[in-house]
Amino acid sequence: MSDIIKSNENGIVGLLHSKVNGLSVPKPFERDIYLFDSHVAGTSFIEGIEELEPYLKIDDRLDFFREPDNKYDTQAIVIKNTDGVKIGYVPKEDNVIFSRLMDAGKLIFGRITNKEMKRKWLKIDIRIFLSE
Repeated sequence: MSDIIKSNENGIVGLLHSKVNGLSVPKPFERDIYLFDSHVAGTSFIEGIEELEPYLKIDDRLDFFREPDNKYDTQAIVIKNTDGVKIGYVPKEDNVIFSRLMDAGKLIFGRITNKEMKRKWLKIDIRIFLSE
């Protein structure tokens, strides 16, 4: 019995924190709430975006990270793919509410809904979600 309640990552605590053998175990009542459609801003400033484009697939998850020290926008939200590669930002006109939610500890993320290479500009449409 004591093996189950150990506080290491292989016991029940690890299971509850989704750390058992790298498996992702959903938490009870966890759900993703659709909030908004938007796009990824600033892709033309990302070095190597043309090489990255083939690896970005429709419905891929995109992780959002606050960047409060951004000199152009204190409410900036960086968008990265699941490998941690920066692909751009949530547009400035869309980030006010999302940055406040993130600052309050909420998990916001995106999913790619469409992408199109236009010369050196990669247009990526996204759907933004709140994980609750």
